[in-house]
Order: sequence, then structure tokens, then C-alpha cells
Amino acid sequence: MAPHFVFPQSLRALERDDEEGYQDNRFFVQNPIDVATLRPSQLEEFVKGVSFDLSDKELFCIEEQDVFDRVYSLARGFSNLTPACKFILVESLRSNLSVLLPNVDSLVRVSQGQDVGDDETGMIGRLTSYRNAFKIYTFFILHIILTEESNTGSGDNPKVTVTNRKKQPVNSWNWELQRGRMLNLIANSLEINLSMLFGSADPDENYLSFIVKNVFSLFEKATLLKDSETKDALCHIIGACATKYHYTEQSSASVMHLIHKYDFVVTHIADTVAFAEKKYADGTLATSLIREIGRTNPKSYVKDTAGAENIGRFLVELADRLPKLMSTNIGILVPHFGGESYKIRNALVSVLGKLVAKAFKDVEGEVSSKSVRLRTKQAMLEILLERCRDVSAYTRSRVLQVWAELCEEHSISIGLWNEVAAVAAGRLEDKSAIVRKSALNLLIMMLQHNPFGPQLRIASFQATLEQYKKKLTELEPDKFSEGVKGGAPSNTDSFSGDGEVDNGNAEEVTNHQPESLTDSFPHMEQEIASKDSSVPDVGNLEQTRALVASLEAGLKFSECVSAAMPTLLQLMASPSATDVENTILLLMRCRQFQIDGAEACLRKMLLLVFSQDKSIYEAVENAFVTIYIRKNPVETAKNLLNLAIDSNVGDQAALEFIVGALVSKGDISSIAISALWDFFCFNVNGTTAEQSRGALAILCMAAKSSTVILGSHLQDIIDIGFGRWAKVEPLLARTACIAIQRLSEEDKKKLLLGNGSRIFGILESLIAGFGLPDNIWYAAVDKAITAIYMIHPTPETLAADLVKKSLSLVFDGSREDALHSDIVSGNFTVLSTVPVAKLSRYLFVASHVAMNQLVYIESCVRKIQKQKGSKGKMDSQSTANVETQKDASINAELGLAASEDALLDTLAERAEKEIVSGSSSEKNLIGECASFLSKLCRNFTMMQKYPVLQASAMLALCRFMIIDSKFCDENLQLLFTVVENAPSEIVRSNCTIALGDLAVRFPNLLEPWTENMYARLRDPSVSVRKNAVLVLSHLILNDMMKVKGYINEMAVRVEDLDERISNLAKLFFHELSKKGSNPIYNLLPDILGKLSNQDLQKESFCNIMLFLIGSIKKDKQMESLVEKLCNRFSGVTDVLQWENISYCLSQLSFTEKGMKKLVESFKTYEHALSEDSVMDHFRNIINKGKKFAKPELKVCIEEFEEKLNKFHMEKKEQEVTARNAEIHRQKVGNIEGFVMARKDGEESAESDIVEGVSDGEVNNTSVEGETESFDDESTSKLVESEESSGASSELTEQEEGEAEVESLRVDRKGLTRSRVKKGHVKDLKGNLSATTRRNIRSKKKVEE
Repeated sequence: MAPHFVFPQSLRALERDDEEGYQDNRFFVQNPIDVATLRPSQLEEFVKGVSFDLSDKELFCIEEQDVFDRVYSLARGFSNLTPACKFILVESLRSNLSVLLPNVDSLVRVSQGQDVGDDETGMIGRLTSYRNAFKIYTFFILHIILTEESNTGSGDNPKVTVTNRKKQPVNSWNWELQRGRMLNLIANSLEINLSMLFGSADPDENYLSFIVKNVFSLFEKATLLKDSETKDALCHIIGACATKYHYTEQSSASVMHLIHKYDFVVTHIADTVAFAEKKYADGTLATSLIREIGRTNPKSYVKDTAGAENIGRFLVELADRLPKLMSTNIGILVPHFGGESYKIRNALVSVLGKLVAKAFKDVEGEVSSKSVRLRTKQAMLEILLERCRDVSAYTRSRVLQVWAELCEEHSISIGLWNEVAAVAAGRLEDKSAIVRKSALNLLIMMLQHNPFGPQLRIASFQATLEQYKKKLTELEPDKFSEGVKGGAPSNTDSFSGDGEVDNGNAEEVTNHQPESLTDSFPHMEQEIASKDSSVPDVGNLEQTRALVASLEAGLKFSECVSAAMPTLLQLMASPSATDVENTILLLMRCRQFQIDGAEACLRKMLLLVFSQDKSIYEAVENAFVTIYIRKNPVETAKNLLNLAIDSNVGDQAALEFIVGALVSKGDISSIAISALWDFFCFNVNGTTAEQSRGALAILCMAAKSSTVILGSHLQDIIDIGFGRWAKVEPLLARTACIAIQRLSEEDKKKLLLGNGSRIFGILESLIAGFGLPDNIWYAAVDKAITAIYMIHPTPETLAADLVKKSLSLVFDGSREDALHSDIVSGNFTVLSTVPVAKLSRYLFVASHVAMNQLVYIESCVRKIQKQKGSKGKMDSQSTANVETQKDASINAELGLAASEDALLDTLAERAEKEIVSGSSSEKNLIGECASFLSKLCRNFTMMQKYPVLQASAMLALCRFMIIDSKFCDENLQLLFTVVENAPSEIVRSNCTIALGDLAVRFPNLLEPWTENMYARLRDPSVSVRKNAVLVLSHLILNDMMKVKGYINEMAVRVEDLDERISNLAKLFFHELSKKGSNPIYNLLPDILGKLSNQDLQKESFCNIMLFLIGSIKKDKQMESLVEKLCNRFSGVTDVLQWENISYCLSQLSFTEKGMKKLVESFKTYEHALSEDSVMDHFRNIINKGKKFAKPELKVCIEEFEEKLNKFHMEKKEQEVTARNAEIHRQKVGNIEGFVMARKDGEESAESDIVEGVSDGEVNNTSVEGETESFDDESTSKLVESEESSGASSELTEQEEGEAEVESLRVDRKGLTRSRVKKGHVKDLKGNLSATTRRNIRSKKKVEE
């Protein structure tokens, strides 16, 4: 019998020629040939000879020793063969094996069909030959694959190989093509009846182990798996071996090794497992892998993070491909939710999501199996809800993402919908940005796929719900009576006593549940929109109940999302750009579904256009275009003008910015601009005066980017803006004034030529007249005066007339002097006859004219300088006029150009001074008003009587102070007096804002008053504190004011009761930390010291310091702070300061250097370690240090901890000893003093007794009883006093007794010399009782 072939460990193992091999009757190589020594021609002839023998002889000729030796020789030297020789050899082996496979099948059928007879031996021999040939061909083919792969390596470019494959002829060597064919052949060989070939149920384990081992080694090559044909063949081989031939345990171990080691194999392994389950209807391999993962200790995944991630990905891929199989084995994996690896928990959460979406879709099966599936699904959903509170932010984020995927798959029932929505709304306040992002995306997805309809207004739901509830109450009694009459069973039989739906019916209810209310009831959407009083009939009682339940769920969902609006407002102010972007997306979706409050929140979004983050600005711009810019220009115009109408000052600034940007880009088209003009000119039916004003406001905003917009409708602006419609809408005149300011230079000239006198007359009547109400007049006049200075050729002349006219309206010249004296004297005789409103208007006009005159002078100076610059540039460019150049060079040498600039500055300065002060000889118009105003504001009694006048007068005073430095210096003390003591918070707020402007204009004058400016942060008014924070933030952040030693006042505002002030203070410190090398680092020790001396609550102090320390990020600064804070312990004896300093130390982020500095500074804080609170903070520092410390540093920290504990105990013992010594010293001193006092008392007592006998006034009984009781009480109290460790100065019963005894003595003779201090009584021992007894005995003797 021919020897049998056994798969060797390696190719070289076939060359062994020992006695054991012959005894075992195994194949070995006897005459190998070294093909490397052959010449190319000889090698080619050798290969062709082998190929001829393989093709000419029988299939199992490979058993022949000569053929076997030659094939072995070629396989061993395969890398030395030419491509043509490789192709010939591989094709011969492959073709022979491919022909052998069907022959094996036919041979097996013949052997099974014939009876056992004489040919049995021949059949066995043929089977043995076929088996040997099968093994040998498989072995050599696999060896060639491994050899060629090891030679090519991973350096081949797959793209190049693919293109080459197309160009190669059919009979040329293309390794990728050959590799796929060879592996497919081996995969197909596993599909024949190997059990008959190998003579057992399973093939030879030696054969399977060889196949599996080599195929798994090929799986480790990433480039090889990119070829789909090769990958499919490898998956087929592993699936067949593990499943069909029960090689599961060994395959599972190899698969786990691959997954742990290589991340690129995860999806391919999942494909392999899914292929095996699908082809052979056997999930053994998948189950084995799941159980292997479930048996793994969760702690092992903590260290192997890469392996944990790969395992997690594999589980998710497997759940996606085999959801039903995974659902039956999920219980094995659930315990891993308790593990520490968040990556595994993330994967399990994703697995549950896949299973909920895919594993429970079929409706086949019995009721019991349905019940089990429903319970399993419900358990999975509960786990997903519970994981929303996972300790890891990554897992919480992943759970919310899974819920979003389930929502998209319509896998969340209405009953669970609101629970998920509540969880998502709660996670909006999560501390992690990735969780907040996932929560926002989940809410977006829930709105998009909500089952309640396209409109989610609370009012509509409530109205519809009430109607259907009434309908339900009408149906219920009728249904009940019908059930009683007909004897029909009640529909509530399917409900258990606990109100739970029976599992058998639950599946039916779930399957027939509509995706949305509008799907099941088409009339409903129309009914909600129309709110018709009639209620459509939806069917029987059960359908009505289902509708009511759905409406209640929809109402609850709408209320849940609407309640999240305040949180969304906070998220729009988040420093995280992703928070802002996703919040805007959610608000847009809320607006689409008409959620209550969404529109108002989107208005707040406009302020984000000023964000420096480009992504935030783009998100706001895109949202604005999506919401307000429509294809229909009329709708666009209407949206924009409505925005302008409803906006406040801040919103208008943001709106102006974004409108200007969109006009520049062309997003707001010229057609939309024309539509706005139609609204302004009342060309659109139904336009109101308010809408006209809104349209003009938008046009003014657009004119900032394109000045030609307003020029085409100058006449309309004058006629409508200042015409009869201005009386209907007073703010229209103010908007028209703004439009005049925004005109281009050419349009201004046109206006002056055509309507100059008319427009100035209109503006003058607007300022001097009383056509506008007070609350609008000030705003309109502000813009009107500015417009005059913008377009009038000589505005100072018209402005002077306006001031005079305004003054004449208040009083005539004869009463003006009387008013001056009235103010100085403090009388109100003349002022009482003057209308306060007119006086206030006069002061406003005069001060605003003065301010605009200052701006006008500065603009004139800039214009002259610009003309000089352009003229000089033209002269330098011109070379024709040599004389001009010569003159210019001479002027430059003489310094005439510089003198001209100095002259210009002098003239400008003089002009500015003349506005308020003027010359000493003459008083100008504004100067007269300023002196009058100064006297008026100093009369505090009068100001308190007229608060409206005080507000106007102080505003005017601040404007005059901003204009003139001399006037500012004279009235600065007055201003600070008013800002501190004025009863009106409006006045204090205005003055606080004015202080900021003064600090910018005259910093040297305001510098000595810095402390008073910071004092405004302590104002009781919220408005004043807010403005103070804003003013100081502006000054400090723009380097207009140095951060002085009062910054602690700003730090206190971090814990202000008003949330807006607190946020502004936090924003200030956040921005301050970005400047230079973070000034907070230098300010922190000083802030700490000053806050410790302030009356702050402990919690507030901790919050402030924690916030400030959090703004310091650099390790070097943290290390320096350790040293600085430790040094502050020196010289400090206050325990509170010890606690505060140690708390700040405990909040620092310690590095290795920081810990060393703390240890080195031990001497500075050793005296404070006696306090338990201080010691607790140091223990926190030590615990922090142990977490990051290296072994060497950890030893030092532990030694430091022992040193601290030892020192702490020593300090405590020293304190106790010192306290006891002090108590003892006090006791000794008290006893000595008391004994001396008693000696004097005994002498006086004896004389008292003698005198009392002679007078017969002593009552022995009462004295004796009181002294005895006193003696007993004092003795007992003295014993207690000796036992206690401390002394007390409280009045006890014993002291009261002493007081009574002493009062008796005083009453008898009036002697005070024998009175003893109460505090001494507790320190007495037996002396007191002995003395008292002697006194009693002497009294008894006298009586006898």
C-alpha cells in the first residue's frame, strides 16, 4: 500500500528520512533538486516536464515518488522561478485539484451504491490514493500562496495591480488573480463529501488545523483583504471549517486573537461569522465568540483599550448582521455594563440599539414566544434609558445617539416617546459638550420623526384634547349600557389589574399602531388648524380612547420641548461652538413645528452675529437666510420689517450687521429692496404705519452696505417720514432722521438743492415742537440734531438758533436772572412757575448740540488733514512744477509743515474749549447753560423734589464734562456725590455709564477716583451694578484703565444674586485671562487676601476662587502660585485666612514640581496645621498628588503625609497643654485673690454682728438657712469645676446663691468691701465652706 501523506509543520519537514518515518509509512522527499542551481533554460524544461507529467498521467500521479520530489523541489524554490514558470506550475496544480474534486464525489457515490464484494480492497486503495492526492495538492497550493505573499509583502500598490491586471494577457503571471482562484479552489474543496474521503464524520484534524492556521495567517494582511475575491474565499474557508466540520473551539480562539490584535479585520470577521450562519444555518461560531467575550473578565478590557474597541466594533457588526442570534445571547454580555471600560459599554449600547431596531420585526410564532420577545425588548429599552446616566460622558453620548437612530427607524413607541424626550431635555444641561451635542441631535430627530403631526402648538393640542375628552365621556356611558344589555364581555378584559396591557394583545396593539396621528386620522391636522367646534367622529370607544391617549402624549411632548427653551438660551451663550450650532439647528426645527417659545429664542440668536468664531457666525447667517429669506420677495420684505418692529436696541444692532452682510452677498435681492419700498410707501394693501417704519428701518440698515438704496426715494422719505403718518407712528420721524444720516454725499447735495430749507424747517419744528410724546421726543431729537450736523453746510448757526428757541420756550429773559438767584438761594418760587418738562428738554437740546459740535470740530480737523494728505500725495507724484517741489523741500527743512499741524491742533483745541468754557471776557450760549446747570445740580434739595429734572440735568452735566476738561475737573466731586447718594437708580446708572466715557476722554482726571468707580459694584440696584460691570470691563479689557487693587470687587460680582451680572463678571475674567500672560495669575493672591477680609459666605468665597483658579491653565503659573500662596501663610494669625489659603491650594492643578515646592515650603505653613479644616485641605492635595505621581515622587508624598499628620498631632497636643496651663494659672490667681478678699470680709462681718446684736435686727434663721444652702451648692459646683478641663465664666446656681448672700450683707450695713466677684466662686475649694461655717458659729454665739 502506498504511504499516506501527513501535513508537516513546515515544508522542510518533508525532507526527514529517518527510520520512524518509514515505520509510519508516511510520504517523505527522497531526491530533492535545488532549482536555484539550474540554468534558466534547464529550469524551464524542468517545469514543463513536471507540468506534462501532471497533465498526462492520472490525477493521483502526485503520489509517485519522482513526481512528488520534483513538485516539492519547485515549491521549495518557488521564489526563484520566472513568472512564466510560476504560472505553468500553479496552473498544473490548480487544474489537477479542480478535476480531482468532482472525481472524488463520483467515487464516493459509486462506493456507496455498490455492494460490498471483491472490489472492496481496490476501492479502499483508490480512496487512499485520492485522499493522498487531495492532501498533497492542497498542501502545495497553500504553500505557494504563503510563499508568494511573504515575497510580495504589503508594499504592493493595490491600484497599480488592478490596472496591470487589465493589461496582462490571459496566460501571463498575475498574482492577485491567481491567488483568488487558488483560494476559491480550496474553499470549494471543503464542500465535497470529505467525510467519506477521510473515512470519518469529520476530516483529519491534521488537515483542518493546517488549513485554518494558514488561512488565519493570511487574514493578518490588510492589503490582501481589500481584494473581494480573496476575502470571500478566506471567509468561506473559515466558515466551513468552524461550522461544517466542527472546528469551532480552535477557530474561536484564533478569531479572538485576530480581533484583539488587528483593527482592520473586525468587519471581515463579522462577515465570516455571518456567512457561516447563513450558508450552513448554524450559529455555533457566532455563539461561541459571544460566549468567549462574555466570559472575559471586564477588568482586562481596562488595560487593553485597543482590544476593547475592536471587540466592541465586532459586537456591533455582529448585531447588525445577526440580530436574532445576538438577541438570544445578549444576556451573556449584559454583565459587562458593570465593567470599567466605557468602550465596551458603548458597544453594548449600540448592540442593544441594533437589536431593538432589527431583532423584533417578525410577527410569526406563538403567543408565548411573542410575550418573551416583548419582555426582552422592554428590558433592552429600560437598559438604554438607564445608561443615559452612565458615569462616562462617551457612553451617555452614545446612548443618545442610539436613541436618535431608533427614532429614525421608527422603533420608539408612543408610550416611551415622552420618557425619551424628558431624558434628552435633561441631558441638555450635561457637563460634557459631546453629551449636549448628542442630546440636541436627538431632540432634532424626535421632532423630525414625531408621531403627533406637523404642528405641535400647546394651545391647539389642549383645545383638541378637551373636545375629544368630552366625546369620550359621551361614549363611555352608552358603551357600558350596551355591554350590560347584550351581555357582551367588557373590552377591558385585556387589561390586568395593574393597568398593564396583556402581553398577548400588546403585540397586536403595537403592530397596528399608526406612525402618526395624522396618518391614522387624516382629518386631524385640518381640525387642529381650524379649531372647529365640531368634533369629527373617529369611530368606536376604543379608537376614541386611543386618540385621546395619543393627544395627551403629544401635548406632553410639546410641553417638554417648550420647557427646554430657557436651557437652549443658555446653550446659545456656551463657549463651545458645537453647542451653539446644534442649538440653532434645534430651534429652527422647533420653529418649523411651531413649538411655543422657539420664535423668541431665535430672536436671541441674532446677537451671535458678533461672535468671533466663524462657524457660529455662519450658522447664524444660514439660519437667518433659511427662516426669513424667501423666494417670494414680498414675504422676505414682510419678514424683515416685522423683525425690525419687534427688535430691541441690541437686536437692531445685530439685525443691521446681518442685513448689511446679506445685501453685500446678494442674498437680499434688489427685488426684495423694491418690496420694502412698497411697504414704506403704503403701496401694499393693508400696510400699517408701524410696518412702514419697519420697512424704512431695514432700508437704512441695507444703506450701510449700499448707499445708493436711499437716494431713489428722497421725496418719499421726507413726505412720509415727517408727514401725517409720523403722528400715527411717532418713531417714524426718528427712523426718517436716521435715513437722512445714511444718505450718500451725492444724495445729500441733491437733498440740499431740492428740499434744503424744507427739511431743516421740519427738523427745527420737530425739535422745538411738542408733537411727539416725551418718551419718543428725546430719541427723535437725538437723531434730528445729528442729522442737522450731518447735512447742514454750517450746522453751528442752526444749532445756536435751536438752543435759543428751546430756551425761550422755558422762560423769557426777565425771569432768567430770577431763576439763577432762586437756584442759588434754594427757593423754589420762580422754578415752580417753570414747566419742568420744558426745562428738561432745553437741557437735553443744549447738551446734545454741544456733543455734536465737538464731533463736528473733530470731523472738520480730519477733513483738513485728509485734504492736506491727498494734496501732498499729488504734489509728490507731479514732477512738472519744479518750483513747487523746491518750495516744499524748503518748507520741510524749516519745519513749516510741522508748525501747520501744530497750528491746526491748537485751533481744534481752542474750538473745543469754546464750546463750554469760552473766554473769560465773554460767555457763549452753551457756557451760560453749563454754569447754570452746575448750580442746578448742586441744589440737592431741589433735585430730590424733581427726580425727572435731576435725570435730565445730570445727563446734560455729564455731556458737558465729557466736552471740557476744566468743567469736568470742577464738577467731578459733584458727579461722584450724585452717583453714590442719588435716590433714583436711573440717575445712578446714567452717571455710572458717563464715568466710563470720562475715563476714556480724561484718564488722568479720573485716575484718583478709581476706588469710587469700583464702589459702584456694591450698589444696591441691579441696574447700576450691571452697568458698572460693563463699564469697568470695557475700560480694563481695552487697556483704558489699569487693573488696580480693587479688582476683588469685580470678583465678588461672580457670585452676584442677579444671574446676568454674575455671567458678565465671569465673561470679564474669561476675557481677561486671554490677555498677555494671564493677569489673573498675578492678581489672584491679592484677591484672596482682600476677599478673606470681606464679609463673604464660605460657599461664595469658594465658588469665586474656584472660578478664578480655573482660568489659569499653564503649569508654570500653577507651580508659582503654590509658592506664592504658601508664603501668604507667613505672618497671618487669622484662622479664617489659613482656611481660605489652604482651600485655594487644594484647588490648584499640581504637577511634580508643584508638589516639590509644596513640600519645600513646609516651614511657611507649619503653624497653621493645628486646624482640622486646614489639614483636610492638605489631605486633598496629597490625594491628588498620589494619582499622577511616579513611584519615586509617590514615596516622597507618603513621607510628606506622615510628616503632616505627625506635626498636626503635635500641634494639637501643644494647644491642649497650653490651654490647660492657662486654665490652671487662672485658677491659682483667682483663689489667691479670693482668700485675701475673705480675710477683709471676716473682719467686717464680726463688726456687723456686734452691731446687729445691739440693735436686735439679725434674723439668724434666714441667714443660717441661706448660707447652708449656699455652702452645699458651692461645694458641689467646685467638684465639677475641678473635673472639667476648661474654665467657664457663666452665671450658675452657685453664683446666684452668692449674689443673694452678698445682697443681705449690703442691705444690713451697706458694706461693699466684702463683695466677691462671681467668676471667683467656681475656682474655690474647701476654703469657702470653712469660712462660711466660722461666720455662722460666731452668729450663734452672739444669739446665745
